[in-house]
Amino acid sequence: MKTLHPIMFAGTGSDVGKSIVAAAFCRIFKQDGYNPAPFKAQNMALNSYATPDGLEIGRAQAVQAEAAGIPCHTDMNPLLLKPNSDHTSQVVLHGKPIGNKDAYDYWRQGTSEIDFRSEVHAAFDRLASRYNPIVMEGAGSIAEINLKDRDLVNMSMAQHAKADVILVGDIDRGGVFASVYGSIMLQSPEDRKRIKGIIINKFRGDMRLFDEGRRMLEEICGIPVLGVIPYYKDIYIDEEDSVALEQKRKQLAEDKVNVAVVLLRHISNYTDFNTLERDPRVNLFYTNNTKDIEQADIIILPGTKSTLDDLLELRRNGCAQAIQRAHRDGKLVIGICGGYQMLGQTVNDPDGIEGSINSLPGLGLLPINTTMTTEKTTKQVTFEFNGQACQGYEIHQGVSNTDEAILQTDHCIGTYIHGFLDNAPVIEHLLSKHVAQRSPLSTQSYTDFKNEQYDKLAAHVRQYVDMERIYQILTSDD
Repeated sequence: MKTLHPIMFAGTGSDVGKSIVAAAFCRIFKQDGYNPAPFKAQNMALNSYATPDGLEIGRAQAVQAEAAGIPCHTDMNPLLLKPNSDHTSQVVLHGKPIGNKDAYDYWRQGTSEIDFRSEVHAAFDRLASRYNPIVMEGAGSIAEINLKDRDLVNMSMAQHAKADVILVGDIDRGGVFASVYGSIMLQSPEDRKRIKGIIINKFRGDMRLFDEGRRMLEEICGIPVLGVIPYYKDIYIDEEDSVALEQKRKQLAEDKVNVAVVLLRHISNYTDFNTLERDPRVNLFYTNNTKDIEQADIIILPGTKSTLDDLLELRRNGCAQAIQRAHRDGKLVIGICGGYQMLGQTVNDPDGIEGSINSLPGLGLLPINTTMTTEKTTKQVTFEFNGQACQGYEIHQGVSNTDEAILQTDHCIGTYIHGFLDNAPVIEHLLSKHVAQRSPLSTQSYTDFKNEQYDKLAAHVRQYVDMERIYQILTSDD
């Protein structure tokens, strides 16, 4: 196979679909006989994943690695920022936390003993020596000119990688001409030359209506529009940005099992609920409305980056009391990771790992006490549920005084295992009280389902993107 240039999907802004487009191309290159791997130098996200060797990376790169058919590795996302608050983030380098950083200090030059630029460049170089091509993802907008001299992930990374850059714009949010043109024109002449094409994403309606717009965009930008990708609803790929949760505030349904996921301010790893959400017997929604919580059949407390802060907020907004009342009424309550910690007797943070709150009483539904620690647990796990083998992964800070991977009491379940609800035996057990028939989804393994979705995504993107032109770009000497 030919050696292809690295390709970077950069964006006109956040949530334009860079992660999904990159996943699609990871699958397309794999289907075409190449050996691709994803790469994002720096990621800011609360959704993360444990690698096979027990380290932590952004969830998007784990998804892209799955699409490429390879195990995920920290070189694919060497630097991960996990927000603790509006101003601080935990810094995870090569899969391990190295401390918390104030946003202002992080972005100031010369304030860190670690040369992050050298670290992410070295990770890319290691990856590029093993895979062809590298499918790179930018972050946010490439036109944040106030941060240009500190950029690690967009055009400076493309320069190091000698990557061909494809700019992705979201037409659904409006202003696509200005955002695409402005993103290109705000680049330096050197960086502008690196942008080889444009992809318009999330198009709705009759594609023919954009023919003239496509021609005009090419004319004013001097760069080809390589594709216009329609919005889709029937392909299920894990989303990374919490923006997607705003579309999941559904109402209670009379003919389905109502599952309320408590909407936390620092919610993380909400991809834990994607499989359950797809089950046709289930109406899953996110809420912090106390009436909805009490009326739901199953209540789930999800993972969080700030257990104590979110626990305090649950008490302030009445959700903690609503969960306790629902439990007393016989409703099933499930806690995953930070949610599991909240369901216990106490959560203690004597060393201030999470912040200024030293200790809070939990909801008292499980017989555990948790103490926050500097060490983070990150590992993939296998476990048995109702006699059947299941899989998941753990990413958490804090140690609870139990050896049980899954703790069950009367209509309450707690676990540190993310992916717990991706396993058919678990879902069938949870819904058995409410429905008699098995889900048609349970006949297909989750791995097979995900591979089917990656193939559907690749087919969708192939249909609307000029792959012949892209291969020409990736093999050109220009």
